[in-house]
Amino acid sequence: MKPGDIVVVDWRDSLAKSGEPNRRRPGILIGSPPYFGTGLPFEIVVPLTSEAELAIPGASLPIVPSRGNGCTKLSYALSWNVQAVPHARLTETRSRVTPDEVEIIRRQVAHCVGVAA
Repeated sequence: MKPGDIVVVDWRDSLAKSGEPNRRRPGILIGSPPYFGTGLPFEIVVPLTSEAELAIPGASLPIVPSRGNGCTKLSYALSWNVQAVPHARLTETRSRVTPDEVEIIRRQVAHCVGVAA
């Protein structure tokens, strides 16, 4: 897996009333193991949704459907909801976003956590 890959995250055992989706949901991988060092079984992922009401301006990126990303409708990368996700929860797909989109998402994440980007 590498930054830009669209993955499916398995949240089917999420905690009740946690706000986690308790089902399989798409996400965009924005960080990879070399960031953490060798052997750490996590990836940095932002959720991908078609729910416009979750797309906070400046903290979410619209993802327009394309052959490369496999989206069937306008979706949003929720940079404000960045997560470290264990490999055991991830399923790879053949879909991905562009390198430019990954960089925009990373800048939004940095802004969300108070890092000047």
